[in-house]
Amino acid sequence: MPRADRLQADLLRKPGFPARQALRPSAQEPQRRPLHGCLEPGVLCPSFSTSCWPKINTIPQPYMSTGWAGSTRAGRPLGALSMHITQLNHECLLHLFSFLDKDSRRSLAGTCTQLHAVFEDPALWPLLHFRSLAELKKDNFRLGPALRSLSICWHSSRVQVCSVEDWLKSALQRSLCSRHESLVSDFLLQVCDRCPNLTSVTLSGCGHVTDDCLARLLRCCPRLRTLRLENCARVTNRTLVAVAAHGRALQTLHVDFCRNVSAAGLRRLRAARPRLALRAEHSAAMIPDRLPRAPAGLCTPRWR
Repeated sequence: MPRADRLQADLLRKPGFPARQALRPSAQEPQRRPLHGCLEPGVLCPSFSTSCWPKINTIPQPYMSTGWAGSTRAGRPLGALSMHITQLNHECLLHLFSFLDKDSRRSLAGTCTQLHAVFEDPALWPLLHFRSLAELKKDNFRLGPALRSLSICWHSSRVQVCSVEDWLKSALQRSLCSRHESLVSDFLLQVCDRCPNLTSVTLSGCGHVTDDCLARLLRCCPRLRTLRLENCARVTNRTLVAVAAHGRALQTLHVDFCRNVSAAGLRRLRAARPRLALRAEHSAAMIPDRLPRAPAGLCTPRWR
C-alpha cells in the first residue's frame, strides 16, 4: 500500500475524524495523485517520507541563480529536495543579510566568496549604529556612498571622565582618555571621505568630538538634514557658525547638554536660520569651561 494511502487510513481510524466520504474524490472531479511530493507545480507540501529534505518546485524561479538543478541524490533530483543559500540571486541575498547584525554578517561572509561579495556591497550598509567606541575598531562593517544614517551612542561611566575639563583631569583620567581621544574624530574623517550622501548623524557621549571635525562633516556631506549632538563637551559656538555657513540642507539640529554652547550663539543661529528646527536642552543653562583665575587682590605667595 502506498504511504499516502496508509496515512489516509490512519486518519480515518481516529475518533472524531470527518466521514469517510469527505476524503473520497467526487465522480465529477478526477483523482489527483501527488507527484514527487507536490500536489501542483509550484506548491509546497510536506513529505510523507522519513527524510527531512524539503520538497520544493524543480522549475527555476526568478529568485534562483543558474545551475539550480541537475545533480542527483539518492536517485532523486537535487533541485526537488533542497536549495542552498548560494543558489539565490544577489538581490535576495542582500535582503537576507539585512536582517542580521554586523557580527553575523561578518561571520556569514567568511563562508564563501559569493557571500563575501554580498558583505562588501555598499548597498548593504545604508544604516550604521554603534553602542560603544570599541565597535568602531571592528572589521564587521563597511563605509560607502549608500550610507544614509549614522549613530554613535556611548552610554558608559567613562563618558563622565571624558566630560571633565582637561586642566582638571588627573593622571589616571588622562591615561583613560588617551586610549580613545581621537577615535571618533578619525572615524568621522573617514565618513567625510567615503559617505557623501549621509543624511542623518547622531552623536551621544562623544566628549572628544571637536568643532573642526563637525565643520568638515557639514562641508563634505551637503545632503545632511539631521544632526543630533548630546553630551558633547567640546562642541562650542563654532559648530553653530559652521551650521549657519555650510548646513544648507540641514533641517534639524539638537545640541542637548553641550555646556560650551551659549545662549548668544543660539540666538545668532536662529536669526541666521529661522526655519531650522533647533533644540538645545540644558545647553545654554550649563556652566561652560573656563580656565581657573586667581581672585583679584590676591597674589601668589613666593617661597624663599
